[in-house]
Amino acid sequence: MHYARFRDPAGSVREGRYDPETETVAFGDDEYAFDDPTIDVLPPVDPSKIVCVGRNYADHAAEMDNEVPDRPLLFLKPPNALAGHGDTVTVPAGKDRVDWEAELAVVIGESCKRVDAADAMDVVAGFTCMNDVSNRDDQNREQNWVRGKAFDNAAPLGPVVATPDEVPADAAVELRVDGETKQSGDRSQLMFDVPTLIEEITTYLTLEAGDVIATGTPDGVGPLSDGDTVAVSVEGVGTLEHDVRVP
Repeated sequence: MHYARFRDPAGSVREGRYDPETETVAFGDDEYAFDDPTIDVLPPVDPSKIVCVGRNYADHAAEMDNEVPDRPLLFLKPPNALAGHGDTVTVPAGKDRVDWEAELAVVIGESCKRVDAADAMDVVAGFTCMNDVSNRDDQNREQNWVRGKAFDNAAPLGPVVATPDEVPADAAVELRVDGETKQSGDRSQLMFDVPTLIEEITTYLTLEAGDVIATGTPDGVGPLSDGDTVAVSVEGVGTLEHDVRVP
């Protein structure tokens, strides 16, 4: 199944079931087309934090002239970084390079700590798409990556959450800019798989229901330009689209 969050015509935030065949979302007796201008599509979850994983595809580590780490490389994006399907993402002004990064994102279904890898999928509510928008100018100058990764709108997320049964073990992860394919990888290429990531992360911090783990990006990252339309697709989930504004 697929779920979406939206603001209905009365201004109430709803979570409804999404039908990928009809591209509609339903809550109670009400059903709306996903592109209905009377509703606002929201990020499909409201996380307390987004835990991101760096260099989790060997080809991406190589294109950035980095080695693959011997344990998951973790950093955080806060809630202010969220943006949704159909939004216009405004990136920091005056930067030479702000990149796209398509990612398979894991949505946590319950509060959890110290989860063994063997049990990790029990705490997964589903998967969604994310663009880990990255300000390279500042990322390359700092160790904690706050300026590089945590700025407003740096985590477009969506458009829906797909339950785990909908997403293949080798689900394709792709990104297109203005219709041109820039990234193409799949879930099976992850250096540290989803259960390993959950075990490692929950060794150190509690994950809450709705929290997100962004699992890393394939090779093919590149700079965003003003007016770009970005589409991030994950097989079994759908396609997250957003525009880009460079002040």
